[in-house]
Amino acid sequence: MEREFHGRGVKYWHCDVSRETEVAEVFAAAEKLFGRLDIVVNNAGISGINKPTHEVTEAEWDRVQSVNVKGVFFGTKHAIGHMRRSGGGSIINLSSIYGLIGAPDVPPYHAAKGAVRLMTKTDALLYAPDKIRVNSIHPGFIWTPMVEKHLASLGDLVQARKAADALHPLGHIGEVDDIAWGAVYLASDEAKFVTGAELVIDGGYTAR
Repeated sequence: MEREFHGRGVKYWHCDVSRETEVAEVFAAAEKLFGRLDIVVNNAGISGINKPTHEVTEAEWDRVQSVNVKGVFFGTKHAIGHMRRSGGGSIINLSSIYGLIGAPDVPPYHAAKGAVRLMTKTDALLYAPDKIRVNSIHPGFIWTPMVEKHLASLGDLVQARKAADALHPLGHIGEVDDIAWGAVYLASDEAKFVTGAELVIDGGYTAR
């Protein structure tokens, strides 16, 4: 699917980030179409099963890691060669507040987001000589289908939303654009001296 967006060409490819060959093929196609690769946002993620660690099956654990961790690994691995040819770039990994702090639920998800945090720092150090910056974003609760589904699973959605709002000192959960603008900053030249950093966008959740 190819179209114009604000006078710029935009192309969509369907990609399962847990499959390395698909990621590699999409990056190659993007470079071929646009001539270079400058920015990668590793955003794909799933919440997975919500039950205590001792009840989680191997398959349930692996499903979350395959998307949330391997997806970031593949996205970074296959961006490097393209970005080296471009003379640098910016890789932005979506972690979570639960890559910074713990909570008594969804163990596979929290483990995965912690892994993304440390993967980001490792790759920031590895690829700084190539002028490739690698940073992570750590959202609080953001009103997305994944969060809506999670809150609905807790019972009354209206009450669960109010409870989630109250967890954030600013008094409400975030919007998708709150995270998008953080990614725009990290992708831009305004962040040229920023790598290995954790951009926390959480309405004050982790400030306690």
